[in-house]
Amino acid sequence: MTALRENLERLEDAISAACRAAGRSRAEVELMAVSKTFPAETVAEAAALGLTLFGENRVQEFANKALHAADLWKGSPAGPLRFHLIGHLQSNKAARAAELFDGIDSLDSLRLAERLDEAAGRYSKRLPVLIEVKLSPEATKAGLTPESAEAAQLFERLPDFLNLNVRGLMTIAPWGAPEEETRACFRSLRAWRDRWAAAHPNLHLDVLSMGMSGDFQLAIAEGSTRIRIGTALFGKRSPLPSPTSELD
Repeated sequence: MTALRENLERLEDAISAACRAAGRSRAEVELMAVSKTFPAETVAEAAALGLTLFGENRVQEFANKALHAADLWKGSPAGPLRFHLIGHLQSNKAARAAELFDGIDSLDSLRLAERLDEAAGRYSKRLPVLIEVKLSPEATKAGLTPESAEAAQLFERLPDFLNLNVRGLMTIAPWGAPEEETRACFRSLRAWRDRWAAAHPNLHLDVLSMGMSGDFQLAIAEGSTRIRIGTALFGKRSPLPSPTSELD
């Protein structure tokens, strides 16, 4: 048995246990394998084990990875592979991101929404997106501040973007915080989802992407529908030459 298979089995046991403890079905929680920095061969191995949803952090890194990987990524026993961008996206890279990815999980400005909508239209795509919400004071965290004018403007305009399929919200809990602070962050995202969904009934905010390798059990307890797992699945990654966003 390979290390990846062992890690996946251990992870599945932990996810199932967390779902049972929360009185939830395992089917309610989607597993995203965070494959950033890992080679195409690792993605292929994960796909062979049945994983279909992968998170990548950088546009250019994924472009390079995908360039020679078509034969490796012929698919998973569970269906076609999907790759989502989970790292911060600059608006000047929106067109390339819309071309490469099956979803953008880090939409954090009206300007970026406009760029993605325009680009998705050129590629005849209806691009799934998540709104990244900043619920931590840490300077390294990206995302919209929920009380901001920018957030209000974005949610007012989202129904106008015919090439974007708004699916929900994403956040990252504070690093190394006590359990109650982490839970409060996840509860806050759920509360903002309920508030925005009530105010904008034309938007379908079903996805709550929260929880990573160190806190996914707490996220499941607080209503997460998508957990982003890298280290617990693939092991520790080698550092890249320059900093990356901290999305597991």
